[in-house]
Amino acid sequence: MRIDPKPTPRGASGVPGPRRGRRRAGRHRDRRGRGLRSPLLPQGVPAHNSRSDEFDAVALEAFAEIDAQWHDQIAGLDIAVDEIPRLLPKDPETVEWPDEVTADGAVPLARLIPAGMDVSGAPTRAQIILFRRPLEARAKKGTELLDLIHEVLVQQVATHLGVDEDTIDRGPE
Repeated sequence: MRIDPKPTPRGASGVPGPRRGRRRAGRHRDRRGRGLRSPLLPQGVPAHNSRSDEFDAVALEAFAEIDAQWHDQIAGLDIAVDEIPRLLPKDPETVEWPDEVTADGAVPLARLIPAGMDVSGAPTRAQIILFRRPLEARAKKGTELLDLIHEVLVQQVATHLGVDEDTIDRGPE
């Protein structure tokens, strides 16, 4: 007696019938091939945004006030967001950051990369990189995070322009 581990579907006559439910190559949506019928949340709902999307919106709002006052002077400055800093001190106890880095102790919160040349010799624009996770860890959502990002951006723009931080808050004269 022979036992087949995968029984063959048989029609009424005992002859194997056509195969149903063949797997397609590529991604498999779910067990029965149906998948989601529609997105779980519409795009207009605030819960649809990810944490990084919300942080980007807060960073743009914090930069908008500075940009309104200093637009002509910072036209060549880009703002970027990175999850975590890629630079860490060798000795966290005696760390001294350069002026281009805004930090809370041994943890950098933002970094200014001045304009220069890339590897292929093309000119690059100056860039402020905000580190999302350290900033979110130091402030709650809402106005506290907005104020912290604004303070960090003021320090970075002041370093970029070579002026005092109070001058950035007052605006150009």
